[in-house]
Amino acid sequence: MVDSWERARHVLEAAGLDPGHLAHLAPLTGGTYNTVEELRLTDGTRYVLKIPPAAATPGLRHERRLLVSEAEFYRSAAHAEVPAPRLVTMGDDFLLMTACPGTPWDGSLTGTEETALRTELGRQTARLHRVTGPGFGYPSGALGPLAPDWRTAFTTMFDAVLDDARRYRAWLPRPVDTVARTARSAYGALDEVTVPCLVHFDLWRGNIMVDRTAGDARIGGLIDGERMFWGDPLADFVSLALLGDIEQDEAFLAGYREAGGQAGFDVPARLRLALYRAYLYLIMLTETIPREVGEEQERRVRDRVGPELVAALDEIDDLLPGSPQPRR
Repeated sequence: MVDSWERARHVLEAAGLDPGHLAHLAPLTGGTYNTVEELRLTDGTRYVLKIPPAAATPGLRHERRLLVSEAEFYRSAAHAEVPAPRLVTMGDDFLLMTACPGTPWDGSLTGTEETALRTELGRQTARLHRVTGPGFGYPSGALGPLAPDWRTAFTTMFDAVLDDARRYRAWLPRPVDTVARTARSAYGALDEVTVPCLVHFDLWRGNIMVDRTAGDARIGGLIDGERMFWGDPLADFVSLALLGDIEQDEAFLAGYREAGGQAGFDVPARLRLALYRAYLYLIMLTETIPREVGEEQERRVRDRVGPELVAALDEIDDLLPGSPQPRR
């Protein structure tokens, strides 16, 4: 087993930093896939080091080479001038980035602070969505090369997680084939997306740092960009309102539109949102198996996420009344 300090010194040296200046090394919690460590140098500079699991570790199909996607997100965020970690260096088995100030968004904010931060988050997300890519899909190549159109990319992504659900025999509130049929009935709405935009796809509050060092609460950085893909900006609204409804987040939508983001909710947009919700909730239900989260956590995920997946599928049926899928 590689010693953590020895590995950290090797990474610092690869980054052109003096490994002898490493003063502190500690694991960071909250992630469920990569090993994450904080490195602090003698001058107080902080970095974050990510190490992927061994290649033989069970996971979902899209999770291969996640650090490639994460590095792409940080490069893109820097281009968009959105606060996020900055890529320092990376290799096949590590990624070193700067640390963002603050702590993950929690329930300690006042109502006024919450409104101000959600508005600012809307502006930042709109800036992210102005960054475009060379094609659609995961830049990691985990599911193949980037696709020329969004329908091809997203249906490949959706089919991959359905295959994962079958392979791991994951519990779903409806049979896998029923989920697949319902999703297919809405795929025509994907053709409205013609520009591959930067999508973080994991912007729940735990991945948004809140910094108070200057007094007022502000967003210190958007972290954990490993799930990013090039696709429909609307897909980011799912994790931004995790297990909820983005249309209720008036402050976020006001900031998003103020910064030029397009946030309409006509029938094609609602169909796409339902597809993206279904995709994320399938991931959340399926990943509990290879993660070996334990019976209690698996039950909690089922109880909380299962009804949301059903609601997303039912919305597709409601928006497409001619759809043949029966509700079960």
